[in-house]
Amino acid sequence: MNHLIAPSILAADFANLQRDIELINKSDADWIHVDIMDGMFVPNISFGFPVVTAVKKHAAKPLDVHLMIVDPDRYLKNFKEAGAAGMTVHYEACPNLHRTVQYIKELGCRAGVALNPHTPVALLEDIIGELDMVLIMSVNPGFGGQKFIENTYKKLKDIKELSSRKKPGLYIEVDGGVDGSNAAKLVEAGANVLVAGNSVFSTPDPSVAITNLKKSGALSLS
Repeated sequence: MNHLIAPSILAADFANLQRDIELINKSDADWIHVDIMDGMFVPNISFGFPVVTAVKKHAAKPLDVHLMIVDPDRYLKNFKEAGAAGMTVHYEACPNLHRTVQYIKELGCRAGVALNPHTPVALLEDIIGELDMVLIMSVNPGFGGQKFIENTYKKLKDIKELSSRKKPGLYIEVDGGVDGSNAAKLVEAGANVLVAGNSVFSTPDPSVAITNLKKSGALSLS
């Protein structure tokens, strides 16, 4: 599987969000990553349903919705109706994870589970067969621009090994501190979806930054 790029609009210019969405549409990006934060599961607040609906109106690429919220089951249908193609919930926020995953799939969305930096991959042993994607957080969730956590490489290798045994073809996404300096190493460790925010939107030409991430990750596969 060639790796995918999912620019995070958390780092976009909110005053020019339509412009940045259209930039992603024309770029080599594959998905649009949408971070939802509730100020409870993480110490920050981001978008709600109206913004996701507005993004969907202009998006030509699938919305990859990352729910950093408590009790996500309450809102899964709303995010599906707002335009989510995939929804990722946090292992740490879901006491009945299997039920949550099944509900996402019943809604017709790609079902993902995210793991915080302290959460071991082994906890997914009994559910990975039900998942479409696992998201490895390479920073603590809640804010962009954080320092990359080096243990991420080991976790990616662990989830790739588990996937090879129980769920071949799994999307393995990594989010946090992803840039041109580590993209190739992340893909080599097992990631096949790279989320990038600041390393895209803080550059003079975000489209070029996206292309470079696509190319730099591809180096490890050549």
